[in-house]
Amino acid sequence: MNRYFKRAFGLIMTTGLLSMPLLTTTTSAQSPPPAKASHVNLVYHKTVKVDGLDIFYREAGPKNAPTLVLLHGFPTSSQMFRNLIPKLADQYHVIAPDYPGFGQSSMPKQSDFEYTFDRLATVVDHLLEQLKVQSYVLYVQDYGAPVGFRVATAHPERVRGFIVQNGNAYDEGLDNDFWKSIKDYWKNPSDSAKREALKGLLTYDATKWQYTHGVPEVERISPDGPAHDQFLLDREGNKEIQLDLFLSYGSNPPLYPKWQEYFRKHQPPMLIVWGKNDQIFPAAGAAPYRRDIKRVDFHLLDAGHFALESNGDEIAVLIRSFLQRELKPTL
Repeated sequence: MNRYFKRAFGLIMTTGLLSMPLLTTTTSAQSPPPAKASHVNLVYHKTVKVDGLDIFYREAGPKNAPTLVLLHGFPTSSQMFRNLIPKLADQYHVIAPDYPGFGQSSMPKQSDFEYTFDRLATVVDHLLEQLKVQSYVLYVQDYGAPVGFRVATAHPERVRGFIVQNGNAYDEGLDNDFWKSIKDYWKNPSDSAKREALKGLLTYDATKWQYTHGVPEVERISPDGPAHDQFLLDREGNKEIQLDLFLSYGSNPPLYPKWQEYFRKHQPPMLIVWGKNDQIFPAAGAAPYRRDIKRVDFHLLDAGHFALESNGDEIAVLIRSFLQRELKPTL
């Protein structure tokens, strides 16, 4: 056997059979060409100059489709929508910006930029104008609510509806223990000790708590979200920026009557997908929307503050159903 093996091996080496392509029994007619990758759901990561700042935003979907503008909360950025965007981009044009001081957008010094909700809303408004987006549905969460409601009341004719996820517009939503120290800071903004005490909300433990508290199955929460957010919070100077915004949040409750009047007058259709276990914006803040808006699709989810992290698929289904009912996608 060894003799025959050596002769066969020698024949292979001398004839170059090892370099010949392998033959298959399947013909080209039997093997379909590989499917081309679809570009519909690709997410693009872009930066443009707005008011002299580099403003980062994620964009996906056909530009001739109805537009969704996704406005993030604290302490995150547009990364909170990283999984949701591809689930909607086949039928909708989706834009998710980072505010100044958040995510990948510019973080100017406090001496060069006033970190208030008025300014954040102005930057978002100018971004949408620069992108020539004149009609949109607003998805608002946490900080996204006071930003989005400012934009909406400035341009009510542009807003086709709202998706509200733990975003507050009523006093009932702030009537809880979480806000006590922040409200005390609003009353005493010059008290450095009260300001300093709020830095406990800017630690990794606090950030992780926002992601995991109230979630029935914590194992479903990826650690990537809080780690990403904390990395950006820990940039030099960012904590002081966040404390300025804690103070500026006190400018929102006085605007609640104006926003509520806007709801009553313009009656924008609204989908509420609210994590009912959230201790920052509990379910008490969700119910009052139904006092002012007639067309409310109302859902309390068994989730926490960042409901997209645990209930993203469920929320995507609810959004698509809501938009199919309220809008007419072009694709």
